[in-house]
Amino acid sequence: MTLPLFDTAAIAKAATRRLVLDTVRDALIAHAEGRTSVPPPLHMDFPEADGDCHVKAGRIIGAADFTVKIATGFYGNPDLGLPSNHGLVCVFNARTGQVRALLDDGGALTAWRTAAAGALITHAMARPDAVTLAVFGTGEQARLQASWLAELRPVGMVLVHGRNPRKATALCDELNANGLPARPASAREATAADMLITTTPATAPVLDAAHVREGAHVTGIGTDMPHKNELPPALFHRAGLIATDDHDQCLDHGDFGHAVRAGAAARDDDIAAGLLLKEPVDRSHSAITVADLTGVGALDAAVASAVLGRLPL
Repeated sequence: MTLPLFDTAAIAKAATRRLVLDTVRDALIAHAEGRTSVPPPLHMDFPEADGDCHVKAGRIIGAADFTVKIATGFYGNPDLGLPSNHGLVCVFNARTGQVRALLDDGGALTAWRTAAAGALITHAMARPDAVTLAVFGTGEQARLQASWLAELRPVGMVLVHGRNPRKATALCDELNANGLPARPASAREATAADMLITTTPATAPVLDAAHVREGAHVTGIGTDMPHKNELPPALFHRAGLIATDDHDQCLDHGDFGHAVRAGAAARDDDIAAGLLLKEPVDRSHSAITVADLTGVGALDAAVASAVLGRLPL
């Protein structure tokens, strides 16, 4: 028997944006309700190559499949003419343990899962009248977060802040070409937006909490290893509502954990992001809201299974 192997082109054809958004939403709710099985992720760091590797596994209880995923991010790759992200997803039958298929996705499923989770929780937690979006970072995930959020709500202007002005301009050009008004911005200007999404591998906060305006929402997606840190602890101290995709993960290696260890937040100050997707968010107009997303293996399993269901086996 030959093991089915699907490449990025086949996966991209099957994985519509709506399929991924709906699947991630349902999986976040399932995770919040305790209907998942997710072991702690494995991390490897490659400081000499500015890279990292994540191995995540998970399943939705009762689902036909479970997955084990390897995803890498080597952030100097664009200077070599290579993508930053690569990956492979192995889908198993949850009844027999047999391998069903390998998805050679080049990291695409991880990127889309992350984009969907960030867009969904930002849309759910931001004020209904919030229109200005700031993205911190200039890579693929910054582009995805802006475009996927625009699928869910009107986005009037995207402010792009990055360390490299050339890359910030290039991302703005790409967003503008796709119908999303965008322009480069300083960190101070970007921090004053209605909605902020940080998409960097930073090891120190990328914004000043004092510059976040009342009523703003901030989603951090880049802090997925203990040494990373995008959001300052003071931001969590100012927040009226904090959401995490996985409480234990965010305490261990998320920005929420940094805030708790700094004494800026208590261990039980957060609410499961999935619960905020299930029921409308109760927030005051002036409250600052924060979401810390570290990536949950059960979401990878749900997306891989949904996509595999649209592929010829």
